Amino acid sequence: MTRSIFLVGPMGAGKSTIGKLMAAQLQLPFVDTDKVLEERTGADIPWIFDVEGEAGFRRRESEILEELCRGDSHIIGTGGGIVLLEENRRQLQKYGYVVYLQANIDQLLERTSKNSNRPLLRVPNPRQRIAEILQEREPLYREVADIICDTNDLSPKQASLLVAERLSNLLSG
Repeated sequence: MTRSIFLVGPMGAGKSTIGKLMAAQLQLPFVDTDKVLEERTGADIPWIFDVEGEAGFRRRESEILEELCRGDSHIIGTGGGIVLLEENRRQLQKYGYVVYLQANIDQLLERTSKNSNRPLLRVPNPRQRIAEILQEREPLYREVADIICDTNDLSPKQASLLVAERLSNLLSG
């Protein structure tokens, strides 16, 4: 069984950016579950949410996760809500090392404010919505995490080096 490195955390925590840097460092391929979903469907995430709702999106997301878990080792950036389904949490823990990339509300709001591809933040008060999402998901991120890395005030390169160091400690310890 191969072991991948799964990056979990809220939107804006840096999963895709940090994942790409880690993939280069560790010489592993990087896969973003949202990008795979968009490529397979030929539609962007907001459109899938509009047409199929969040439940339809989560079903598709789970199918992609299951497929990736059965493949070669990768660095895998997951969608922020992948931890909502119990089966996904089991798969993350069974097939890889899970890194929870953590950031505070101010950082998340700043990092997501320029991206309109975030259907859950199409609300009058994005700060409040981020707070609600964190309250719901924080315990689930912690439940699956082998490592927790705070990305507040770190550049993507600094964060990727921190994650690599913590993974090395985990694997050698």
